[in-house]
Order: sequence, then C-alpha cells, then structure tokens
Amino acid sequence: MSDDQDDPRVCLRIAGALRERIQSGEFAGDGKIPSVRTLMQEYEVAYDTARHAVKTLEDEGLVRRYPGRGYYVAKRLGTLWVHNPRQSR
Repeated sequence: MSDDQDDPRVCLRIAGALRERIQSGEFAGDGKIPSVRTLMQEYEVAYDTARHAVKTLEDEGLVRRYPGRGYYVAKRLGTLWVHNPRQSR
C-alpha cells in the first residue's frame, strides 16, 4: 500500500475512476460495482480509502448500498439516479 493512501486526492482519484467506469456502462449488467475489498486490492489502498471513494459516489447518488449485497449503480431517470433492488436479484 502506498504511503499517501490517506491523502484525500487518492480517494477522489478512485471515485473519479469508478465514476468514469459507471458512465461508460461497464457495470450495465447487474449494476453491481466491485466490493470495497476488491477496490482496496485493485488500487492498493487501505480499506477506509476505498470505502470513502465508494461513499463519495453514494453521496452523489451514483450508487446505492444494500447491506449484505453490496453497492449497485443507480439507474438514471432525468437528472435523478435511482436503483430498483428487485431488478438486480
């Protein structure tokens, strides 16, 4: 793990990369984004850094968290992002 993993810019860089992946349609299938632990390994950062990156996207309304199931891309309706958990089962 890098020495600068607690740097807020690292969190924003990961959030930005995920945002681009979401907007490109990479997660269009079931809408599930990689787990925090997967992101932690992929970006070689601490768990909290990866979690904060995903939380940033949740705060923006791009993803929704479903306890025990993970994070899913919200569907876009006009300017509002929503997610129907019944569609991702």
